[in-house]
Amino acid sequence: MEVSELIKKVRKIEIKTKGLTNHIFSGEYHSAFKGRGMSFSEVREYQYGDDVRNIDWNVTARFQHPYVKIFEEERELTIMLLIDVSKSAFIGTQSQLKNEIIAEIAGVLAFSAIQNNDKVGVLFFSDKIELFIPPKKGKSHILRIIREILNFEPTSKNTNISIALENFNNMVKRKSIAFVLSDFIDENYTDELRHISKKHDVIGVKVYDNLDMQLPKIGLLQVCDVETGETKWIDTNDATTRRIYEERANVYDRNFDQSFLKAGADKLKINTAQSYVHILMNFFKKRA
Repeated sequence: MEVSELIKKVRKIEIKTKGLTNHIFSGEYHSAFKGRGMSFSEVREYQYGDDVRNIDWNVTARFQHPYVKIFEEERELTIMLLIDVSKSAFIGTQSQLKNEIIAEIAGVLAFSAIQNNDKVGVLFFSDKIELFIPPKKGKSHILRIIREILNFEPTSKNTNISIALENFNNMVKRKSIAFVLSDFIDENYTDELRHISKKHDVIGVKVYDNLDMQLPKIGLLQVCDVETGETKWIDTNDATTRRIYEERANVYDRNFDQSFLKAGADKLKINTAQSYVHILMNFFKKRA
């Protein structure tokens, strides 16, 4: 991608996602993701209705008047974005490719996080770890993440979600909120997902295209598997061919649903033909 085109795309995503964050998501994000716990803030004089269990007896004895301890939520969180950069993420039949939708969702999550003074890190994966960006704060850090999503060239075309989850768990020791953004055209990640969900708060975000689920009925077509590079001719009008294709797609989809259910982790699905705004809004409200 040309530098000028990349800058234009990054700027477009920045404007859109910051606008959504400022006007829609910031309050929902804060409610949906709690801090690490409560920490002592200050003491003040007892008021009617205060919990007597919070009375500070040392201060009360000193001033001969009841005082209570005030606690506040420890807000700072670490948000990790585990982003699939395998070749299947770079396709789409709608106005945007899957990886462009992923970039926007990542932007919304990242800008929401920094507005709440949280750190954001990213792990790009294919069938191996392609790039790890440690959690940090700041606008320039978020813009770098968006640039990388749009312009990153993976060294491998394939997908292995289990390896991504395993490495994430080894690399990020502190409990984090981990969003896995992928089309989830993969299997055999159930066990690793259950393992890391014991430590981290994991949310699966499946971004998929209509082409992932069903072949268009357009006759004889030469197709190429973007991950394996295999090319062949298929008859998209053939009922058996279409059924086999759909059955395989349903295997991946059921595996996604069942894996996150078994892990006790949240999930959401976003079609490239849909607006992700309401889906994210409903997700945040549900968690809150």
